[in-house]
Amino acid sequence: QVQLVESGGGLVQAGGSLRLSCAASGIIFRVFNMGWYRQVPGKQRELVAVITGAGSANYAESVKGRFTISRDNAKNTVYLQMNSLEPEDTAVYYCNAKQNIIQNFWGQGTQVTVSS
Repeated sequence: QVQLVESGGGLVQAGGSLRLSCAASGIIFRVFNMGWYRQVPGKQRELVAVITGAGSANYAESVKGRFTISRDNAKNTVYLQMNSLEPEDTAVYYCNAKQNIIQNFWGQGTQVTVSS
């Protein structure tokens, strides 16, 4: 059974930092692309950052220079370091593990709230 368990969300003031973690089980972690997405009510889920098994990362324009995605294949965990947080970053953040159309899994989400 595949499980993605996010942690690290919470309430922070603008300009602050948070680090999200996503622990994966039930998959061969190193072959999956791992991503972080976010969603606010009434809007589509959007990609924040993605990292390949080899460690190549891509970011949404809105978070470049502020967020860093990383992974530890030995711990089956992906991280999202979020710095210089803005109120517009407020959302539910979801962890994603994807190898192909069928092998595509989601975590339950963790709330991030940035106060102004």
